[in-house]
Amino acid sequence: MSDVRLGHLKVYLGAAPGVGKTYRMLDEGRRRAERGTDVVVGFAECHGRRLTEAMLDGLEVLPRARCAYRGGEFAEMDLDAVLARRPQVAIVDEIAHTNVPGGGRNPKRWQDVEELLAAGIDVITAVNVQHLASLKDVVEKITGVPQHETVPDEFVRRAQQTELVDLPPEGLRRRMAHGNIYLPEKIDAALANYFRPGNLTALRQLALLWVADRVDEALQSYRSEHGIGGVWETRERVVVALTGGPEGDTLVRRAARIADRSAGGDLLAVHVTRSDGLAAGASHASLARQRKLVEDLGGSYHSVVGEDVSTALVEFARAEHATQLVLGTSRRGRLERFLTARGTGDTTVALSGDIDVHMVTHERAGRGTLLPSRRRTLPTSRLVAGPVAGLVLPVLLTFVLDQLRGPLDLTSEALLYLLTVVGVACIGGVASAVVASVTASLLLNYWFISPTGRFTLGEVNSMLALIVFAIVAAVVAGVVDRSLRLSRRSARATAEAETMSSLAGSIVRGGHTIPELLERTRETFGMESAELMAQPPGSRAGDTVVVPAGSGAFLVLRGRALPSSGRRVLAAFAAHVGGAVERAQLAEAAAEVEPVKAADRMRTALLRAVGHDLRTPLAAGWAAVTSLRSRDVEFSAEDRDELLATADESLAKLNRLVDNLLDLSRLQAGALNLNLRATALEEVLPAALDSLPPDAPEVEVRDLEEVPPVLADPPLLERVIDNVVGNAARHTPPGSKLLVTASALAGRVELRVVDRGPGLPAGDRDRLFEPFQRLGDNDNTTGLGLGLALSRGLAEAMDGTLTPEDTPGGGLTMVLSLPFAEQAEHPRGTQSVGGSA
Repeated sequence: MSDVRLGHLKVYLGAAPGVGKTYRMLDEGRRRAERGTDVVVGFAECHGRRLTEAMLDGLEVLPRARCAYRGGEFAEMDLDAVLARRPQVAIVDEIAHTNVPGGGRNPKRWQDVEELLAAGIDVITAVNVQHLASLKDVVEKITGVPQHETVPDEFVRRAQQTELVDLPPEGLRRRMAHGNIYLPEKIDAALANYFRPGNLTALRQLALLWVADRVDEALQSYRSEHGIGGVWETRERVVVALTGGPEGDTLVRRAARIADRSAGGDLLAVHVTRSDGLAAGASHASLARQRKLVEDLGGSYHSVVGEDVSTALVEFARAEHATQLVLGTSRRGRLERFLTARGTGDTTVALSGDIDVHMVTHERAGRGTLLPSRRRTLPTSRLVAGPVAGLVLPVLLTFVLDQLRGPLDLTSEALLYLLTVVGVACIGGVASAVVASVTASLLLNYWFISPTGRFTLGEVNSMLALIVFAIVAAVVAGVVDRSLRLSRRSARATAEAETMSSLAGSIVRGGHTIPELLERTRETFGMESAELMAQPPGSRAGDTVVVPAGSGAFLVLRGRALPSSGRRVLAAFAAHVGGAVERAQLAEAAAEVEPVKAADRMRTALLRAVGHDLRTPLAAGWAAVTSLRSRDVEFSAEDRDELLATADESLAKLNRLVDNLLDLSRLQAGALNLNLRATALEEVLPAALDSLPPDAPEVEVRDLEEVPPVLADPPLLERVIDNVVGNAARHTPPGSKLLVTASALAGRVELRVVDRGPGLPAGDRDRLFEPFQRLGDNDNTTGLGLGLALSRGLAEAMDGTLTPEDTPGGGLTMVLSLPFAEQAEHPRGTQSVGGSA
């Protein structure tokens, strides 16, 4: 039996509700059906829009499954019916939607889509950009509306086709004003809040950039599959090389201007650390400042390790599909450039191929030192030039000295030869110095030590001078060569420390998750991929590097072979990855233990509290009833009424505490049944206020009739308001009023209970909702403290929130937020602004 092919996924992505995703999706379904394709509508949410509903004509629409949840009934996609029907194409709307608990196999609709794809059914779906998991926080900052329903970016990226449904903000607002998106009573609020021009423009940019990144990924995949290595200038990407010198700020700003002139090109800054340490010496303070400058200008900073700076720079640019490279002109002077090999800039230009290279002048250009030793390296050109100089320079000096035989004696001539030998050692190292020393000794003997013209020595002093000259030349050459090797060794250590400092900096800045560390490792060592495996790969190619990364984990890099110096740094990276794996495992274990600890704390607190708080009303009521039943005392009518009132009050308090305990336990067990329906606040509030004691402060009510009904369980909503208002009444000073007001924003109603009491420090706000305690109480006479804990739990069970805020001028404001009643067809968590168009 052959394997079932996976279905193809097509996603219509929109910036906001109302852009036309559902319409386009159904239109494509109709066109495919007309061509003979078997198409069914598994789920389509038209939100009462006439034009969208008309697109369902001619399409087979499968009935929805009816699911009961907490006393309400909800309509969901019937996954089993779609699988049994097995069409060629299924249309499934709103994949970020949360399924009703217990109503199906999967908690999310996108997981239902995964099952359809696994069964070989093609799926056409739609999603808004605010529901992408990676953009959840960004959208909340822009709109002020939290997104409770998301879909993983990775799932949407797997789509074979992603089509952007775009509409300018002005056009979308016109559609809204014409009543083509929301009902008339919601239009003004939507235009004034979520659908503001600035919000829509920002959301549109997010959608365009996200789709552009997917197009870029598809292009890179195509180029990789077809072995295309040349630069395609589809999008300008400007790479600026930073050495850590003071000229870096100038280069970054210049590169940013080049990117800006390229219609929004990308800016990437890169610092290359030589794996052998020979290019070290950069200023870490300058690099940190330049990194911040790059990020402020909208670019990204990268650090890579390479054998040769120019090669590593060009390889990075090609890997990132850069079209332009920006480098600073050399800081070396003319003489230094003459005595040494060609610099990084010239080499980069030679290697760049079809990448444009900009050599940018700066104030430090040509102002470097003249000593070639500052390069701390001996390139091939110097290894060849050294011996040549050891032969040629002594001969040239001999010619000059021969013209100056009168003024100079043997000592001066020997010192000049010695200076030449030192210069040759600086150029080519000890081997070149030996060549220069032998050449200089022979020339000095032949031309300037008597008898001249022959390789003989006639005087003891002359022989001693020649021997001392040879020894001094050899020692000086050895010292120069040793200083170069020590300098290289020190520079290598500096380079490794620089790379590890960069890694530690990224971890401190928050890049400490395992995927981020793997990407950081891949980028730093210029590899094609970096993976974390439980077992090392069985067969390893020459370009595969494997290092242990903690217990039972291996870091596997593919792309190129690494030298031993690079492997030392890689081992440190692997240690960081292993630490991240251990932290993730510990966090997972801690998450499993936390519910047990919370239940234990709850049980301990309950046992402590029950001993006093339940006993007090029980004892008072018992004493009153016992007194009334006593035949030894004759009570007056007034005393009898007082005892009956005490018994009634105590039993009522006891009943309320028991109800709170039972409801709180049912909430924690998930067994509290809800009957969610449209509920008007002005209907619930009077009953909640009736339970206030006679000495409670006056309550002023405003604007309740101005807000739409909420989706709530009326008795539970009454208890929430009762507890919140009662808590505010206890902390309101005499003579002050309580204010209860309501407003509507972004598909939700906010009920505010405002008091003028002492307020609450910011650090105590979370403790305010912990059960079995009351902030500031020490005498155990104020009850279990269940009211606010139960209220928050009931609010969250109704898809609401209960949060404290500071009252301007002093005091505390409790904000109860609940969804509009129009969301009754959706399970908890659905936002009215999150529907598809």
